[in-house]
Amino acid sequence: MTEKHEFSWGAAAATGIGSMPGGDVREAVRTITGSLEALPYLPELPARGPGADMTGRTAGLLAELYVQLEPSGWRLADRPGRDTRRARAWLGEDLDALEEFAGEHRGPLKVSAVGPWTLAATLQRRGGEAMLGDPGACRDLTASLAEGLRAHLADLRRRVPGAEPVLQLDEPALTGVLRGDVRTASGYRTYGAVDRSVVEGALREVAAVHDGPLVVHSCAPGVPFALLRRAGVTGISFDAGLLTEREDELLGEAVEGGVALFAGVVPGDGHDADALSDPAGSVMGVRSLWRRLGLAPALLTESVVVTPACGLAGASPGYARAVLAHCVRAARSLADNPA
Repeated sequence: MTEKHEFSWGAAAATGIGSMPGGDVREAVRTITGSLEALPYLPELPARGPGADMTGRTAGLLAELYVQLEPSGWRLADRPGRDTRRARAWLGEDLDALEEFAGEHRGPLKVSAVGPWTLAATLQRRGGEAMLGDPGACRDLTASLAEGLRAHLADLRRRVPGAEPVLQLDEPALTGVLRGDVRTASGYRTYGAVDRSVVEGALREVAAVHDGPLVVHSCAPGVPFALLRRAGVTGISFDAGLLTEREDELLGEAVEGGVALFAGVVPGDGHDADALSDPAGSVMGVRSLWRRLGLAPALLTESVVVTPACGLAGASPGYARAVLAHCVRAARSLADNPA
């Protein structure tokens, strides 16, 4: 008999991924905290410009590593310059807004950062090649990220004393890193595949700075569910529309191993006008998965968190508000009829 799993956000929860549209962080935080009681989150607003994007924002968190923006992307710098200062300023504004609207919040509160492997595949060394191509640079980057996240989480706890932080690592490039699919600067070749034990070790090193739940998000195909489960994550966030039947068994093993599934069931871009018409229909695929796997119906609402398929930066503000409310209704529909 499968054990009952209990997570800090409770049963029938919904949340977002990270990014929101527009440039008004106060409005974004107001929308999130007003819509998501079980698991609100600190948003990213990449429309504000460089440093507010996911890579720039995380680079601004790094300890004793600095970045600058080049035409080819984010690159290591010798000292903190304008781009590093701007990334830190944007994050400071975000945290100010969170403190204003959620300072009295008690319970789970999700914050996100780019994970060590997607960051290694994205940040460039001074010569222009990704840090991914240098194992030593990857180790230094992981250590810097871990220390930066330690300070970030401490700041969050200071600003929102009642918060129970949930750390989300965004790893859309993780599958490519494992397969050796990440292209070099020239585009003519790829970096070698990174050994799974090395990938797992870096994730564990980052996780070790946080004593609460850790969620890894990837909206790419082929999420490495088994590796993430072995790495000890609390939850795996994915685009449910990209799942294949070959991944059913991996998902079942994750659930039975106590891992929460953050199922992205609603498009985040707002291009599908009918996507928000039927909350119960949005989670029909999750119900079908449960039946195929023969999992206990009671685990459905405990183990599944309903989310958009990915971030909402490309949507309109109105759609972003509507999709968060829709995810809450869809999660409730699972609780109303878990069978």
